[in-house]
Amino acid sequence: MTMKELKQISVIGLGLLGGSIGLAVLRCFPTVKVVGYTHRPTTRAKARRLAVATEIVDDMEQAAAAADIVILATPVSMFEEIFRKIAGALRSGCIVTDVGSTKVWPHRWAAKTLPKNVHYVGSHPIAGSEQRGVEFARDDLFDRALCILTATKKTNHQVVRTLKRFWTALGCYVKLMGPAEHDRILANVSHLPHITAASLINANKDKELKYAGKGFIDTSRIASGPANIWADVLLTNANNIAGGIDRITGELARIKKAITSGDKKQIEIILETARKKRAELIKYKMKRKELIP
Repeated sequence: MTMKELKQISVIGLGLLGGSIGLAVLRCFPTVKVVGYTHRPTTRAKARRLAVATEIVDDMEQAAAAADIVILATPVSMFEEIFRKIAGALRSGCIVTDVGSTKVWPHRWAAKTLPKNVHYVGSHPIAGSEQRGVEFARDDLFDRALCILTATKKTNHQVVRTLKRFWTALGCYVKLMGPAEHDRILANVSHLPHITAASLINANKDKELKYAGKGFIDTSRIASGPANIWADVLLTNANNIAGGIDRITGELARIKKAITSGDKKQIEIILETARKKRAELIKYKMKRKELIP
C-alpha cells in the first residue's frame, strides 16, 4: 500500500497521543478518513467537539473494520485484549501498529492473536508531555520528533516502508530496530528517568517541596505522568528497568563515597563527565532540530 492508496486510518484510544494522531492525519492527509474509538462516553463527546477525527464511534470492531492502518493509543496492558477483539474485523492486508513505550510484549501478543493476513509493526513516536487527555491534542505534536519502528525477521519490509512514510509525513524522522533493542534502550533513556523523577519527589517531604526552585521543577517534571500508563510500561519492561535501577544506584553510591570521603577531585570528575556527556547530547539534538534554541 502506498500513501496515495491510503483511505482510512483508525485510532483506538483518544487521549493526548491518539487525538494528536487524528488531528495530524487530518492536516497531512486531508482526503483520508480518520475513525476514532474510545470506550468512555465523555471522551467521545470531547473528541467530537474538538473534531480530532472524521468520525467517532462507540464500537471498537466498527472502528477497525474498513481501516488500512489501525493505531492503538491505549495503555500497553490493553493491547492483547484489543488485538483479540478486532482480529475478526480487520481486512486482509491491514497494518496494525501502536504508540506504546514497550515493544517485546506487543510483538508477542500480535503474533499470537492477529490473523496471518494482517501486518503488525510497532511504532513509538517520542512525543507528548506529562499532560493527558484529548483536550491537549495538537496537530503538530509529532513535528521534529523521533519515531522508532520495531520489526522482526518475519515482518513485511513493504509494510515497514509504508509506516515510515506515514510517520515522516506527520513530521517525524524514523529509526528502525528490533523490539528487544528498543526496550533495552528506552529503559535507560525514557523509563528510568521517570522512575528517577518519581523517586526524587518521594524522597522529599511535602512541606520541604514548597522551597523547590525551577531546577527541581524541571528535573522532576516527568513524574507528573499518568500512573496507570507508567505502571504498564514498567511491568512490560521489568528486566531492562531493573538493570537500569542497578546502574543508577551504582552511580549514586559512587558519588556518595566521594562525598563522604571528602574526595573533591573525584566529585569534580563525576560531575564534569556528566556535564560533557549532556553537552554532547544537546549538540546532537540541536543539529537534528529536535530542540529549538
